[in-house]
Amino acid sequence: MAQPVVHWEVSVNDYAKGIEFYSKLFSWDFQKFEGADYSVVAAAGEKSIGGGIGPAQKGQKPTVTFYVQVDDLQAYLDKAESLGGKTIAPPTPIPGVGSSAMFADPDGNLIGLFSS
Repeated sequence: MAQPVVHWEVSVNDYAKGIEFYSKLFSWDFQKFEGADYSVVAAAGEKSIGGGIGPAQKGQKPTVTFYVQVDDLQAYLDKAESLGGKTIAPPTPIPGVGSSAMFADPDGNLIGLFSS
């Protein structure tokens, strides 16, 4: 079975302005993630997935990223590297949620991995 896309993320230069823009544009109700400059929006029905918004990392351009559910983050990072990708963020716990990791594909697109 193919691995599903389970989350999306928008990084922005101005966090408050980004929240305001997407809230007004799509009527999204963002909830601040405790302890971080990051907010999430719930899925809007059974055929949608939730996502989040946060500030771009210092020195990086804003991006849109999607996250794919996998059972073994490191195994998929290793597989991505064997296919020409590059690990950007190693497996990192998200307290109370799961763990995530990130890689760049051969063209430099950022792709997230998630494990619950």
